Amino acid sequence: MSYRYGGNRKRYRDDYEDRRREVIETPEDRLKTAIIKFGEVDVVEELPRLEQQIRDFQPLNIPFLSEALRISVTEQPYKIPFYATLLRNLYNTPDSIHENTPVLGRLILEDFWKGFQAYLDKVAWRETRLCIQFFAHLTVAGLISPESMVALLQSFVAVLDEFGVSHGRAKKAAQAAGEGLIIAGPVLKAHSPSSVNDLITAMHTYSESTTNAKWLVALSSRASNEIIIPENAHEVLDSLLNALDILNAADFAGTVDCIPQPYLKDGATTFDVPKYDLPSVLVPPEIIEVEGITSEAGSDEGRIKREEWPEYYFRVFSNDVSPDPTTPAGYVIRSNLVDTLDIFEINRKESARLLLEYPKWNLPGTFKPKPGSTIEHEPVVGKDWQLDSTVIETILGAYLVLPQSSQKPIYYISLITELCKLSPSTAGPAVGKSIRKLYSALAESLDVEVARRFAEWFAVHMSNFGFQWVWKEWVPDLLLSPQHPKRAFIRRVVELEIRLAYHERILKTLPPEMEDPEAYVISEQAPGAAFEYEDPSHPHHEAAQTVLNLFRGRANAEDVITHLDTLKSMLEASDEGHMDVDSLVRSIAVQSLLNIGSRSFSHLLNGIERYLALLRSLASGGVSSSGGQGNAKAKSDILTAVASFWRRNRQMVGIVFDKLMQYQIVDPTDVVGWTFVNGSIVGGVREPGMPLNLSVFEWDLLKGALDKANGRVIIARRKIATLRKEDDDARARAKAKQGMEVDGEIKPDETDNVENPALETALKASESLVKEQKAALSRTLEGFISCLAPPEGGSNPNPNSRSVIDAAAWNNRATWDRDDWNAWETWGWYRQFVREYAPYLRKYTNTLETVSFSRFEGVNDPAADLLRKLWHIATGQE
Repeated sequence: MSYRYGGNRKRYRDDYEDRRREVIETPEDRLKTAIIKFGEVDVVEELPRLEQQIRDFQPLNIPFLSEALRISVTEQPYKIPFYATLLRNLYNTPDSIHENTPVLGRLILEDFWKGFQAYLDKVAWRETRLCIQFFAHLTVAGLISPESMVALLQSFVAVLDEFGVSHGRAKKAAQAAGEGLIIAGPVLKAHSPSSVNDLITAMHTYSESTTNAKWLVALSSRASNEIIIPENAHEVLDSLLNALDILNAADFAGTVDCIPQPYLKDGATTFDVPKYDLPSVLVPPEIIEVEGITSEAGSDEGRIKREEWPEYYFRVFSNDVSPDPTTPAGYVIRSNLVDTLDIFEINRKESARLLLEYPKWNLPGTFKPKPGSTIEHEPVVGKDWQLDSTVIETILGAYLVLPQSSQKPIYYISLITELCKLSPSTAGPAVGKSIRKLYSALAESLDVEVARRFAEWFAVHMSNFGFQWVWKEWVPDLLLSPQHPKRAFIRRVVELEIRLAYHERILKTLPPEMEDPEAYVISEQAPGAAFEYEDPSHPHHEAAQTVLNLFRGRANAEDVITHLDTLKSMLEASDEGHMDVDSLVRSIAVQSLLNIGSRSFSHLLNGIERYLALLRSLASGGVSSSGGQGNAKAKSDILTAVASFWRRNRQMVGIVFDKLMQYQIVDPTDVVGWTFVNGSIVGGVREPGMPLNLSVFEWDLLKGALDKANGRVIIARRKIATLRKEDDDARARAKAKQGMEVDGEIKPDETDNVENPALETALKASESLVKEQKAALSRTLEGFISCLAPPEGGSNPNPNSRSVIDAAAWNNRATWDRDDWNAWETWGWYRQFVREYAPYLRKYTNTLETVSFSRFEGVNDPAADLLRKLWHIATGQE
């Protein structure tokens, strides 16, 4: 009984503690929640109830109401027209209110403007743009004067004329002005036709100045000097301007036929109140980052400011299935969906739910009703689009933006999975059609980076749905060249699926034609280690076993080094004098260590950490060497041994390379150099004597090395900034203390001349890392040049790698062989290199250009011209 009593007492105490911790919702919280959740059930019925709830709230708190409205507008853009209606209704003055009493709606609007100004001061572009949409609706509703709205839009268009304005800043300013003009156009055009025309002309002028930049990110991998934009690729700013041109040609007659305007119902067109004049604004100048480093609140680490390019997105469906984003209605719908994607990135489940509920915030007839829905409407000519197809197309468009998507790729992938779970009967078919459309585009110069992301999405999506796919549809493509983009895509997907499951399971999902080893789709063996010296018949099997036994017995690194010295002497004394003994010893030692660590990641890391001294000795150029920075040959031997050991599991090659760089056994430059020389041989893509080329495997290695070099510089600079701040704070405290202790005149601070040893060390380390970064970038650029424009008489026999792919060659690609497609893919990875790492390349433009392109001076070489053209566009010289 006592035990039970004690247990009950504890339970009651826990309940009491829970009640104490329970958050009590205040009246302000309830009203704020009501404003934010406005319209979740029935917006028409909720509107008068919410209006009355706001009027009855006491005491009157205008800042609180305007804050709730700002949150609602900037986090739920699809509700903006209905919040404009709510504010318009709050302009109505009940008869019981004295005529001299300030109008509640106007008070809220005036305070709302203060919040907008705060967004503008912080250069919060999305919140600023959504507030402008809100103001545009209020202009149509008759609450804001047209002349002040025109002035607001003009202040954003003025950004386009700034000297040296970045494309990211110009694009966001143009979107803010253009989207406001789409909504308020009818009123503004009637008020001042010339002003509207000037706004559109200014945006066109800027867009035409970005032609070269558009070409570099237009989702195409054509190695040609011609500016080629795929038919399925649309640029965001161009789409906006096309929509504005359509509206302007009709003098903005009527409204965009998907935007609800509930504030114009019930005779609201005659609504007559003193209009609010928006104060004049000046868009703050662009923030100049010190040394390109940002350290925004909430970010994982200070990062170099990412270069912003024109934003192209891929169209999957025809205009009768999803809206054409170059039309007013299509642009507005896509903009709303993209904003929802970005805002609700923190909660993919909520994002999926809101995307599927999007039609309720549009005019009836915009989208087809869901199967089984009781809602009926007359089909609208040119509309009645499919919601799921539109949403999937928008997500894929945002996911495949080059050079990087705005959100992490896994968010878009998981969001599509959530949509399929919520609406399998409609989202599933849309996903299947999207996969087939993207697959068919692979042979139409779809960019290699887009194809890489497509393969990752496809593999992950299949893993979430039992790896079920109709592979038989693609069996005829096995007759294509092994390096054809479709064949390469199939191999890549199967490789990724095996990583997500296991070899035998994926093998069972493939048709017999793809199981054949001659199809080059899936390997006969499961991914795993390939210890070269495991076979007893191997001539060096016994030597490797002695080293392996030392590792198994956890011998000291010094003992292993001593044994390797002995082994080296024995091999040199043997009859095999033609061997490279040093390389052989390194291969035996590295592969034996990897064999011990192949059981798990923990075994691998423990092995590397235990034998760091051994690995550094091997990398230093000689087994018995006790120090030094190492030499390129020794480090290349280590990397080759790793790649050979994991040749049946290419994922592990990248992982081990990363660990070797992390422990500074090899440098990023070593990995870059090894990749261009040996990567595609070990990767199974080419054989000795074939032309140099890069596939997605080699690109992953290059990217890992470059990211490591760049990341180290950023971390070092952050450390310097921290030490400098600490140093300045210490000096300030010392001066303050001295000022308090000394009466009268303050003595000079003796600490001003004291050097900080930690800061000096950090500066020297940063200088060394900057050199490493520059070397890695330079080696990568030189590697691409060697592949694509080798010198006459060089080792690259592929003629296609020396010439650009003109229209005639591209139209004749049905006859291309393996070398042709390899050259095409290498050109694609060079494009990705210069655009993704443009912020880093621009810091060293003169040095890199002088070293890498000097030999092309006075040389008439189309490949060299294209290399320089892409380089100049990426570094801002064209």
